[in-house]
Amino acid sequence: MKMNDYLPGMQQMDSDILPRVHDGLRDFSPENCTEVDVRAALACAAPGIAEFAALLSPAAEPLLEEIARAAQSATRRWHGNTVGLYTPLYIANYCENHCSYCGFSCHQSITRAKLSMEELRCRAEEIAATGLQEILVLTGESRRESSVEYIAQAVTLLRDYFPAIGIEIYPLNADEYAQLRHAGADYVSVYQETYDPILYDKLHLSGPKRCYPYRFYAQERALLGGMRGVSFGALLGLGDWRQDIFAAGLHAHFTQRKHPQAEIAFSLPRIRPQSRVTERQLMQAMLALRLFMPHAGIAISTRERPALRDAAVRLAATKMSAGVRTSVSEQDDPQFSIADPRSVAEIHAMLKDNGLQPVYLDYV
Repeated sequence: MKMNDYLPGMQQMDSDILPRVHDGLRDFSPENCTEVDVRAALACAAPGIAEFAALLSPAAEPLLEEIARAAQSATRRWHGNTVGLYTPLYIANYCENHCSYCGFSCHQSITRAKLSMEELRCRAEEIAATGLQEILVLTGESRRESSVEYIAQAVTLLRDYFPAIGIEIYPLNADEYAQLRHAGADYVSVYQETYDPILYDKLHLSGPKRCYPYRFYAQERALLGGMRGVSFGALLGLGDWRQDIFAAGLHAHFTQRKHPQAEIAFSLPRIRPQSRVTERQLMQAMLALRLFMPHAGIAISTRERPALRDAAVRLAATKMSAGVRTSVSEQDDPQFSIADPRSVAEIHAMLKDNGLQPVYLDYV
């Protein structure tokens, strides 16, 4: 199977967003940006693509404190002092993809698990008891073990406990997203992992995930299926982080222009604990995205240590997870190790101490 080959049953999109993003990447030369370009971007009332590129450039690094102040002002103007709280809920970890970097890859020798509906109800009751009202349902990428029908059944059960339910699963067709929307899910998170097609081909050795364009258009199919919101991102550390953030920003920007009703968000996980992307570079990425798309949500992962997460919500992030467990059960293997084990109550207290307002539900 070649990287651009669709498998039988995969919906193909009549959309120009993918070539527009790749055209933008070909023109992206952050090393050519200067301090003058960065200051012009900071002075711009509505930064566009050129200004976004400047804010991601090496020339922006010495001006990071000024960029942070501008981003914080934009965050408060568009989002107030609120920070949304949620937690991921892993319901299965079976996978059919061979990805060289992933702990859930089908070639990894790990303990696999899938929650029964009875087990899921017990887990939902535990999470609901913390006060959380929003969850993100995750599975490995296996249609065989985690079918759309199984996920829909899980979402229907979870509606008894949580008014807001997101899904982070394998990409679906628009009619399948509509099925999950009808069951009670309302937003979708998909990571392209890397937007570098050559690197993507090298990293994804087998499985449905090898089809780069099918994954790329997952957010647009989700919106066509009736989802209210979609989240974009890349796994930072796989490729050039500036290129991947720039591409994710363009991907979201062009999707927003085509589907203006969509709620747009970003999540920027780093490969941890060792990463070629520093904390300072991660912060630069978040600040640049905030100024480029000030209305968008930005989530900060528990892969990051508490001090970085606390700084992120003071400046640019609008959402953070709490009370996180990255395994299906206490017996199986986690997808990744968390660096911030704080409970919901501890995160709530931290936000209040920083003059921020914890929000448990912002959509009904």
